[in-house]
Amino acid sequence: MQEPVPSYLERDVYWMQKALQQARKAAALGEIPVGAVIVRGNELIACAHNRRELDQDALAHAEVLCIREACRKLGSWRLGGCELYVTLEPCPMCSGAIINSRLDRVVYGAKDDKAGCAGSVADLFVMPFNHTPIVRSGILESECAELLTSFFQRLRFGN
Repeated sequence: MQEPVPSYLERDVYWMQKALQQARKAAALGEIPVGAVIVRGNELIACAHNRRELDQDALAHAEVLCIREACRKLGSWRLGGCELYVTLEPCPMCSGAIINSRLDRVVYGAKDDKAGCAGSVADLFVMPFNHTPIVRSGILESECAELLTSFFQRLRFGN
């Protein structure tokens, strides 16, 4: 007997939980807690978390690191057939990397009212570029936002 196929919502929640695990790793290292995973079908291809402070690298956002790992693993810069799950709405740089890597779908948790480029500040994914991923927002939004909020509260108040 064949297993029932999970709904998109169930899949999205499952993979966002994996991205949250990565974000928690970033927080434990003192990094802004953003995590990302790339999947193809039901296979985890790559995972990463922010490493800007550790690497002293402005490009070491979770999404960029995850895209790099996926490209290495798949042997191609084209990531068609893949989906990115990220705990925070992508910034301009990461949105550009998503477009250029040809990811099919982007799912993010919390909005970023200061730098988000999937609808909050701007929406690069509706611009007439050569590729347009499908975007879904708000998956485990409260969990993703709470992780960020508590991280910044600890920084400000030392709790």
